[in-house]
Amino acid sequence: MAGFDDIPQQLSERRDNNLYRSRRNIGSPQGRTLLVDGKELLNFCSNDYLGLAGDPRVSEALIAGTQQWGVGSGASHLVCGHTDAHHRLEQELAEFTKRPRALLFSSGYAANLGVINGLLSSGDYVIEDKLNHASLLDGALLSRAHFSRYRHKDYQHLTELLEKTGDSDNRKLIVTDGVFSMDGDSCDTAILADSARKAGAWLMIDDAHGFGVTGQQGHGTVDPGLYDTDDVQILMCTLGKACGTMGAFVAGTDELIETLIQEARTFIYTTALPAAVAVASSKSLEIIREESWRRERLTDLISQFRDGAEAAGLELLPSSTPIQPVLLGSESLALKVAELLELQDVMISAIRPPTVPKNTSRLRITLTANHNEDDINKLLRALTRAMQEAGA
Repeated sequence: MAGFDDIPQQLSERRDNNLYRSRRNIGSPQGRTLLVDGKELLNFCSNDYLGLAGDPRVSEALIAGTQQWGVGSGASHLVCGHTDAHHRLEQELAEFTKRPRALLFSSGYAANLGVINGLLSSGDYVIEDKLNHASLLDGALLSRAHFSRYRHKDYQHLTELLEKTGDSDNRKLIVTDGVFSMDGDSCDTAILADSARKAGAWLMIDDAHGFGVTGQQGHGTVDPGLYDTDDVQILMCTLGKACGTMGAFVAGTDELIETLIQEARTFIYTTALPAAVAVASSKSLEIIREESWRRERLTDLISQFRDGAEAAGLELLPSSTPIQPVLLGSESLALKVAELLELQDVMISAIRPPTVPKNTSRLRITLTANHNEDDINKLLRALTRAMQEAGA
């Protein structure tokens, strides 16, 4: 076959290998249940960890924001798209993370690409955890820096890779997820900060799945009472998960933020988030500050699920976060169990390669503050039955 003539064959091979991806049409707002193809399903696959995506107060803030600012920002932040609402949210995020400044991006993917490419170039070094999010891997590849990966949370391997960079004066950047999106475990911030300090490197933590959810007051993986900008120079967090809105931000020193404004192409050349979204995100951040019961409920639900899963003989990965994966191995088995769960009105996504390594397909169960004890009991019953019927 010549040129692009092999595309139909590639699609066919994806289907044959149980790797074909399909979208589901959702007919309801985000919440503990979703309307899928006219059927109500109990939702255990959302990243809306605190249940704010459908919170009426956040919706009302968005509506008020559109009445004041309209529905579009019109241009990039550097042209005429940066409003008082954006500026206020950046100040609030900087205050929440206890960092000098914060900078808004239109998505977490854009933030990670922009940061790594804005700071590194040919001759520099970037070293990442093997299980980092795709956006971090793509950022490293696009930067043209020397790129290497250490085995997942194997910090001795990280040290060995840092030693190979020698005494180079070029920039060295260690990059890791805070909470790993497919495994649910967390990085060791203290060890990473110490490794970076000894190597003369900077440390970047993508805390998309920790921000608002874990740590003291929802500060996430990077507790500002323990780690400042000398320990973790670059903190990236998203707003589309615990905050329930969309977008992302990077927090750090004034010099870091000014450098990104000058150098991060995904900031410079992207239309700013609608100001109304910034208004809604400010309301979400206020709720995160004030309603600690959401995190407390999550902690209780996680314990209930893990205790129940252990009692039922289900094998879970070691995670204390709302991400609770059930490792199944084969793509076909993961799809089969997900189908059997849906027959019991439970919605969980089957995660397959290349999102996860080969032979580690899984059900990625996510819990939210909108769930209750009865929901967890139903999940455990459905999961046990589906695993038995699938011969897992």
